[in-house]
Amino acid sequence: MATHARGLTERAGTQTARGAESVVRVHDLVRRFGDRQILAGLDLSIGGGEFVALLGRSGSGKSTLLRALAGLDYDVAGSGEIDAPSRLSVVFQDSRLLPWQRVLDNVVLGLSGPDALAHGRESLAEVGLAGRERAWPNQLSGGEQQRVALARSLVREPELLLADEPFGSLDALTRIRMHGLLRQLCDRHKPAVLLVTHDVDEAIVLADRILIIDAGRIGVEVEVDLDSPRDPTDPRFAELRRYLLSRLGIDPCVDFRTVEQSVGASR
Repeated sequence: MATHARGLTERAGTQTARGAESVVRVHDLVRRFGDRQILAGLDLSIGGGEFVALLGRSGSGKSTLLRALAGLDYDVAGSGEIDAPSRLSVVFQDSRLLPWQRVLDNVVLGLSGPDALAHGRESLAEVGLAGRERAWPNQLSGGEQQRVALARSLVREPELLLADEPFGSLDALTRIRMHGLLRQLCDRHKPAVLLVTHDVDEAIVLADRILIIDAGRIGVEVEVDLDSPRDPTDPRFAELRRYLLSRLGIDPCVDFRTVEQSVGASR
């Protein structure tokens, strides 16, 4: 049964938002590491062009699921049913640029054909790095390196973009800028997106649908019905944030900034 609360729609199951046809289908996925079961019969669907954010406690299986979808975990693939596009890209927290290759060469790595370099330049222009094609990775800031990583992923026009905490190492202001850029790029290229994140605000700002993984399964599924661009001062945003934090086992009434300041003062 669905529940509704000003901008919040929680649903049972793993249907896609807005009736989009599924491009990702996962059924009864199981993954064990020794005696520890991480994924316990997980089901998931993602529609074409849908942006899904995946939250969960550390060790809950978020990155394990992403690696399975990316085809990077062969042990998990045989435990259940995974149907994902072959044309997919992965963005990691580390940009993983090759330091001995210039920026443009990093973007077009693995591409072939007479138009590869032209497409690479276009992709760099999309992320605001026109003119930096000949730069070395170590000449770029952390945010610029992640822009290159996005360009490298999207130049391949993937049907599925998998993002594993891609902004986790960036400062707060750079993260805000990257959120806007990622949403803009996804609206333009329209891949299905699965974003793994620990940041509840990031999930609300970016996603069409937010999932929480718990005990190896999708325990919470919320369709985000908020206007874009999303304003953190909107009461509906705050309500959804409190709800998600509570489902993650965090008391949303705690002012963590005050706690951090108090701890810092006592050191």
